[in-house]
Amino acid sequence: MIYKSAGDALGNILFREKLAERQKPMVTTIPAKNATLRTLIDDFGVQLVRDEQFFNEWQNLPDITSEEKQSLDRIADGFVNLLDYPPLLENVIRMSVVDPLLFLAGFYLPPFHVRSEPSIEIQTEDEGVIITGSLDTLVLKDRLWVLVVESKRASYSVEAGLAQILAYMLATPSADRPCYGLITSGGSFMFVKLVQGNPPQYSVSKLFGIRTPSDLYNVFAILKHLGQLVS
Repeated sequence: MIYKSAGDALGNILFREKLAERQKPMVTTIPAKNATLRTLIDDFGVQLVRDEQFFNEWQNLPDITSEEKQSLDRIADGFVNLLDYPPLLENVIRMSVVDPLLFLAGFYLPPFHVRSEPSIEIQTEDEGVIITGSLDTLVLKDRLWVLVVESKRASYSVEAGLAQILAYMLATPSADRPCYGLITSGGSFMFVKLVQGNPPQYSVSKLFGIRTPSDLYNVFAILKHLGQLVS
């Protein structure tokens, strides 16, 4: 009888544990590169703000010098030359366009630091959806993110990287302050601003093209300005 009672007790414990496991919400894990805007909207409440005043930082630009413009022209010339040798993969775009831009803007000097391919994880309040990632991203002082989108084919536009960079920005440790991001395919650039809250809100800049000199000058000036804001 003792053994039978002990067995019954153990069986009841195991039954309750299995029942509890079944009652837990199903957890869906999504790689950041596969996240969609629909996922971020439905599961994290992210909202697009169309008011230009919400993200006016990309319009208030500092002056850049003639020497900086000459360097930017060389970056553009180098990228156009690379177009004759496809495919333009992420590491090539980063070496030829992103790294020179960041170096010229002073992001490799204090107080900034660059971390390549950081790991992130964000989850909904009920832990039903978890987004994880460790991909093609640079972090500058945790509040300025740069995402490189591979230009292997025309469908890889900067818009294709919007959901991914928003997922990374949602995981910023500085949730009490605005977070900024840059998406680039090498030939195109778009800036993003995210403000955490209930709900999180974001907005984007206009699209800039590297073939237009004034556009690349503006991209550089915006980077410098955002660097001043987050430093």
